[in-house]
Amino acid sequence: MHVDILGICGTFMGGIALLARERGHQVTGADAAAYPPMSTMLADAGVTVREGWAANALPAADQVVIGNALSRGNPSVEAVLDSGMDYTSGAQWLAERVLRDRWVLAVAGTHGKTTTASLLVWILEYAGYDPGYLIGGVPGNFGRSARLGTGAFFVIEADEYDTAFFDKRSKFVHFRPRTLVLNNLEYDHADIFPDLAAIQRQFHHLVRTVPGNGLILTNGDDDALAETLALGCWSETARFGTGAGNDWRIEPDADAWRLHGAKPVRYATPLAGQHNARNAAAALLAARHVGVPLTVGIEALAGFRGVRRRLEVRGEAGGVRVIDDFAHHPTAIAATIEALRTRESGRILAVLEPRSNTMRQGIHQHRLATSLDSAEASFVLAPEDLPWDPDKALASLGRRAHTAASVAELVDRIVAHARPGDTVLVMSNGGFDGIHERLLAALGDAARGSA
Repeated sequence: MHVDILGICGTFMGGIALLARERGHQVTGADAAAYPPMSTMLADAGVTVREGWAANALPAADQVVIGNALSRGNPSVEAVLDSGMDYTSGAQWLAERVLRDRWVLAVAGTHGKTTTASLLVWILEYAGYDPGYLIGGVPGNFGRSARLGTGAFFVIEADEYDTAFFDKRSKFVHFRPRTLVLNNLEYDHADIFPDLAAIQRQFHHLVRTVPGNGLILTNGDDDALAETLALGCWSETARFGTGAGNDWRIEPDADAWRLHGAKPVRYATPLAGQHNARNAAAALLAARHVGVPLTVGIEALAGFRGVRRRLEVRGEAGGVRVIDDFAHHPTAIAATIEALRTRESGRILAVLEPRSNTMRQGIHQHRLATSLDSAEASFVLAPEDLPWDPDKALASLGRRAHTAASVAELVDRIVAHARPGDTVLVMSNGGFDGIHERLLAALGDAARGSA
């Protein structure tokens, strides 16, 4: 079977491509642009990727899988519709071709989905379950974002983005999980949802798909999730978090954490920050639901190798370390800086690209300065077409805030400010025009010049 995937270089659609290849299908696809790690994974899997949306480049595939980034008016979409070719969405393809007859463990929420899902897959792998998975990132223990697995269980990072131009439901309503983790819930995706209530409604639809004998693990410290579950819940529910009212309570324990439930257990995670302690607890409890004892899950945590683009060290030059992270929402930005602070003793220089639709629209501009406040200096890309004023938004940071209209100018400012012992934390949900390599090269040149 020949499957052609439109929007193939997105993390979800790229994962679909890898699963289709593993099933033995011929897989091709198209996208506007490709960059690592997805472009590398697709090439290694033998997937041919076209650049651009030329209608006459569309192959005679048996089925076309269309990503949610494409809409009516796209030349490839129009060619599919005009030709009468069989087409479907990525979420529907996954539900019909992979998830049927599997025990689905889904991780949903505004933040922490990729890390929690990656932790969960690794715990199940360590326990010998050989799980399948599709994650919006690259877990270090596996080196690829998706695989079929031979076991009964399939872990899916379940996001609330809409499914396709012809299916405006959130993708996660297709997945029908038996084990569901709800990490947290905030307003995001302003290009899709008008307000938080609209997102809560989609999460309510997800809750409706969990069977009565399934389990919903929910962050008991999150009021928006509590409001969502109050709309209706028909499954067993267990709350985890730091608050006293949780069924599973998390608290610090020296250089580790303690999880209080039926019996207190101590666990350590190689990931920094309280938010990652919460992510690890959610993964431990989800694995417990399918038979992995907490003691085995805790053993597995020691071998977890992290996730690409989650506090990933990209290199060091001139005594300055450059770290990459996917953070692009004020809550995630603040948590990422806080986590990095626990493992770095020098100054933190935060670098941000306001790339997501919500950030570009300025929805969170009033929270931006607060989220960056704990960094010694902040550098924000401010392209001319940005419809809000980053300098005004960052005014409360005073001389610690710097903006630039181009990546080249931003690199120059960072290099002029940096000194040995600093850590440059680059945050973006995109490629950021190769800023990591450009920074390392410029820092190296500066160090050689001063020497």
